[in-house]
Amino acid sequence: MHLEKRILITGGAGFLGSHLCDMMLERGHRVLCVDNFFTGTQQNVDHLRDNPRFELMRHDITFPLYVEVDEIYNLACPASPIHYQRDPVQTTKVSVLGAINVLGLAKRTKAKVFQASTSEVYGDPSVHPQTEDYWGNVNPIGVRSCYDEGKRCAETLFFDYRRQHHLSIKVARIFNTYGPRMHPNDGRVVSSFIVQALRGEDITMYGTGQQTRSFCFVSDLLDGFVRLMDSPDDVIGPINIGNPSEFTMIELADLVIELTGSRSKVRHLPLPQDDPRQRKPDITKARDLLGWEPRIALREGLQRTIAYFDRQLTAAGT
Repeated sequence: MHLEKRILITGGAGFLGSHLCDMMLERGHRVLCVDNFFTGTQQNVDHLRDNPRFELMRHDITFPLYVEVDEIYNLACPASPIHYQRDPVQTTKVSVLGAINVLGLAKRTKAKVFQASTSEVYGDPSVHPQTEDYWGNVNPIGVRSCYDEGKRCAETLFFDYRRQHHLSIKVARIFNTYGPRMHPNDGRVVSSFIVQALRGEDITMYGTGQQTRSFCFVSDLLDGFVRLMDSPDDVIGPINIGNPSEFTMIELADLVIELTGSRSKVRHLPLPQDDPRQRKPDITKARDLLGWEPRIALREGLQRTIAYFDRQLTAAGT
């Protein structure tokens, strides 16, 4: 039995955050879920409302938070280009000011603090697959920079707080993740392809479809988070958490069409600015230091995700 802790999860009503709330409650902890509902939804955590160990607080993490906690998972930030480009200044603020505020809270409460960083810190990589010691190839003034550079600055802050204030920190770099509770209109490729296929619409393919991504199912990713948080203090990160199986966008579209039984056709559109050509994690560190690697294959994960979106669309009557 784990010792009960009070755990703060910022962005806790989002896709990843809500699943992490579930996991922490299942492990016997108390959970303070903080979200401003910019992309998160109350629906994602409605099933937890009656749990006496769960608390939901509406709060914007760009403002300080005064609570008593034992551990912090900082997940607050829109993660899809459609959402983070809607208000790019706020995206940078939530990455940078949000990091300052959770680090200040961790310093005061002596809490261990986890940063959900991103593979976007590598930009459009010139090294493949990406290892944690690769410094990245990021455009500092492009339309994706608010997210890419915001997350890079957050990592800087985490490491400086550790060096300057001896904080206990953990930093994970998340690669493409998918699963139930993804936002249906977030513009991310898995959710977009599934929703379009279920509706019988054309599947929107940017560029030739030969660009690659690596897709990690949400339960695998969160297993990596918890293993990193529970690891010895000298295991800090950054550590890549993602699935090293690489797929082209055409392969993904074909698999979604097959699994949904859809008659959708693929429609090609111009590639967005600074869209990475390839993305694949080197997870050697995660394997060696955490004993972690993903277990759920893309086909199985897509089947679960399609079933979720099918229920959502049916309930919405679309």
